This record gives sequence, structure tokens and C-alpha cells, in this order.
Amino acid sequence: MTAEPPQGASGDGDVMTPLRRDVVRQLTVRGITARVSVRPGVGSYASKPPLLLCNGIGVSLEALQPLVDQLHPDRGLVRFDVPGIGGSALPPTPYPIAALSSWVTALMAKLGHRRFDVFGLSWGGGLAQQLAVQSPRKVHRVVLVATGTGCLMVPASPRVLGIMSTPRRHRDPEYAARVAPEIYGGSMRTDPERGAALLHAATRSGPKRGYYYQLAAMAGWTSLPFLGLLRQPTLVMGGDDDPIIPAVNPRMQAAMIPRARLHLYHGGHLGILTEADELAPVIDAFLDEPDTLRRPA
Repeated sequence: MTAEPPQGASGDGDVMTPLRRDVVRQLTVRGITARVSVRPGVGSYASKPPLLLCNGIGVSLEALQPLVDQLHPDRGLVRFDVPGIGGSALPPTPYPIAALSSWVTALMAKLGHRRFDVFGLSWGGGLAQQLAVQSPRKVHRVVLVATGTGCLMVPASPRVLGIMSTPRRHRDPEYAARVAPEIYGGSMRTDPERGAALLHAATRSGPKRGYYYQLAAMAGWTSLPFLGLLRQPTLVMGGDDDPIIPAVNPRMQAAMIPRARLHLYHGGHLGILTEADELAPVIDAFLDEPDTLRRPA
């Protein structure tokens, strides 16, 4: 994954990346300045809800570039660095996930999007679930990838949880390559350097405190009590070799969300990035279904 250098400008603080329509800008929402990437929808996608992409823990919006490159090029997309991560300012205090969800809906409103689809990967999947239940009129469809239900789920092994409890893998490429097979599984078992590249080639980690704020946001949180209340069409995706989120978790989510479907793929925790060419079309097809085909039984 390679980042393209900034080129050109479109307004105060806006930077257009070459060969793409993505505009990266700094946007202040409720006193917190965040780094946001916006790709407007074009053609038939101009009138459709954009897809908000919620990233995993500790990495900036560039980490999702492999997926972005494989999604339909006309689809509108919004990516952002969580406060305290990448190019977004560190909040003065830790925040609960419900407060972050409210902040994200305010961010989308400031961008002019009153309704949107949401994609959540890993930690970002927790945020996506919270957005869906907290803002049901704003969240149109939901895609959950390699994510669980918080503190009440089938957990990873203690060794994997120990590695995940610190941001070291985001700051030390050699360490990242060493632990990638154990924590990410899938193709990382045979190509661990690829995992290190995904975390370090173009991403910006931000201060350590930002990572710990993300961990604290999910402390004691679980989506289990409200999964049955979600009314959005939901695509639940998970890998069959994911040490962080064992496959039983996406199976459970899909069974509990009324309008959910399950797509298990052969791969690990970062399969949506390493095998984006195979999995992005699954997401596109789901998001483009006519709403009349997804009414609850």
C-alpha cells in the first residue's frame, strides 16, 4: 500500500490527491479538529448515501486504502482519523463510545450528509454498531467486518489480547512483522511483512494516548443487549482464521440482528484489506441492493 503525495488544493485546508477525487481536510467538530477524507459520489451514486468507513484501532485513514481502491469508483466515501489518532487532535479527556458516535454523526452532518451507510472494521465495527442503534434514522445500511460485540463475546487468546493491549505494533515495524502471523492469521501466516506494511507504509499512528483512549472507549461496552433492535440491513463479514475475532462472533451477530446476512471468507483479521479484490464486490453488491428486497420478514 502506497500513499500518494498531496497535490493541488480545493478550499482552506483541503488537499486533493492525484488520480483520485479524495479531498483530505481538517474539520473542527464540537471543538475537536479531525482529519477527514471525502470522495464525492458521481453519476448514479451522487444521490445515494455515502459510505462512512470506520477504521480499526490505532491506525489512520490510509490503512483502508486497499479496500477503497477496490470499491466502486463512483461510490461516495468518507474516512476520518479518530480523535487522537493520525492527523486528528487528541481530545482533552477519554471518551465513551456513545459520545464518539454522537460526534461522528455531527461530523457527517457538517459534511452535509444527513443519511449514510456505515462500514466498521474491528474496533470500528463497535463504533458502527453504536452508530446504528444510536442514530437509526441516519444510518441506512451497515457492514460489520472482523468485529465482535465488545466485552461480552468469545474472546481471543490471552496472548493475542496482550499484544493488542499496547500500540507497539503500530510503532515498531519489526515487532509488527513478528507478531502479525499470531494476531492477524490468514495470509499473514505466510507473509508477515505484509501486515507490517499495512500498518506502517502510509499510516500515521498519532500519540500513544490516542490508542489508550480508543481502548478505554470500549471498556465495559457490549452490543449484545441491542443487536435485536437494529433495523438496518446489515452485512456481517468475518474470516475463518481470525485470531482476534473468532468466527463464532460474526455468526452470533448475524443470528441476532434481524435483517442481517453472514459472509464468512477464507482469511484472517485483515482479509478485507489483503483480499480486497475478492471482498469489496461483496460489499458493493450489498450496498446497491434495492431497499425493497431487504424488508424484514
